[in-house]
Amino acid sequence: MPIYNKLVRDLIPQVIEKTGSAFSTRILSKDEYTTEIKKKLSEELKEYNEAKTSEEAVEELADILELLHAAVKTHDSSFEELEEVRKSKAKERGGFEKRILLVAVED
Repeated sequence: MPIYNKLVRDLIPQVIEKTGSAFSTRILSKDEYTTEIKKKLSEELKEYNEAKTSEEAVEELADILELLHAAVKTHDSSFEELEEVRKSKAKERGGFEKRILLVAVED
């Protein structure tokens, strides 16, 4: 039996169960969960960077967004609060829509 030891979506055990395959899971502690979310975010970001099509990229971005929803809760916050912080930073410093690349700043 392959060993995965990775965070999976909540319905994956039922998906595996329907195939008739044997599997094992365990519930993570809060600290373990936070660590695993960070690992999963890195994994999904890597997959986003490797996406060959816009469709693949959007699939990976959806996974990243789901992980952001989970991650913000580990910091005793909400996605709404995260969105407010994002809006505040965008108002103060702007977003990234203008595609500006800072090349250099004189000392």
